Amino acid sequence: MKSLVLTEPGEMSLKNKKDPDDLENEDVLIAIKRIGICGTDIHAFKGNQPFFTYPRVLGHEISGIVEAVGKEVRDTNIGDTVTVIPYMNCGECDACRHGKTNCCTNMQVLGVHTDGGMENYVTVTSSHVLPVNELTLDEAAIVEPLSIGAHAVRRAQIQKSDTVLVIGTGPIGLGVARFAKLQGAKTIVMDLNEGRLNFCQEWADCDAIINDPNNILQQLMEICEGSLPSIVFDATGNRHSMMESFNYVGHGGKLVFVGLVKDEISFFNPDFHSKEMSLIGSRNATKQDFNYVINCLSEGMIKPSYISNKITFDDTISYFKVGNFQSNKTVIYLD
Repeated sequence: MKSLVLTEPGEMSLKNKKDPDDLENEDVLIAIKRIGICGTDIHAFKGNQPFFTYPRVLGHEISGIVEAVGKEVRDTNIGDTVTVIPYMNCGECDACRHGKTNCCTNMQVLGVHTDGGMENYVTVTSSHVLPVNELTLDEAAIVEPLSIGAHAVRRAQIQKSDTVLVIGTGPIGLGVARFAKLQGAKTIVMDLNEGRLNFCQEWADCDAIINDPNNILQQLMEICEGSLPSIVFDATGNRHSMMESFNYVGHGGKLVFVGLVKDEISFFNPDFHSKEMSLIGSRNATKQDFNYVINCLSEGMIKPSYISNKITFDDTISYFKVGNFQSNKTVIYLD
């Protein structure tokens, strides 16, 4: 089978590997049909992704068709359309025992810590394979990135009375904005990229946008009628933005870091203390979030235009080499 291997930062090669053969009793063999490209893959290609080693097969936003199943697999059948929960948790650490499998102490993420789905076939334990025959292969491929946003929104415990600011309208920020809106909150989105911002407003049904980097506090106060947002999500993965985001949270509010940056973040403690602000980290997602997203997709609550660029498997290396990553969501097709 064909496999795309990131051998070192900036270098990806196409290799031939032996097809998977013997399956463990609880394994599922998936013929990969769609692979979403995300910020993690791009950061790894550029050499600035935390928790990463080379060489590595990228790809954790995947969908496909079940090719074979192990003897003890019960809930997944040959021919099923499936998506994958790519966060392989140990099931034994404190986080896992408390249901927080998304931040397992011994986490192994497909395409990050272990080889992922940028190849013809991948073998995954059945507990992390979700049959989604009600979805298209395109929809199944975007369950994972949307689940990141859904998890962040669930972490924030949004109420209908909340005003939410989402900073960064890339693929993750889009999901955050949409799921915040589905919770009934007034939703504001902010980005320097006007194209992304306008797309987000239409796609997520947002209430207001901020594109002008000047006088942001004044703009927020006007939109929020004299107050600041009660919940702020930063989905940029940008150190400067993450540090500035402390200023945009109203008293008694919450700041949720959805993005990840390989750097230190600092803030002015008196302001943080006076607001009695809650700072929340949001990492990955759980099966609960995946099931919620799958239901939203099947019920038509997510617009299909989330995927904005489609490439072939053979075009993937040149896509990374060119480095034009401005499209919302690029998906590799293996049909």
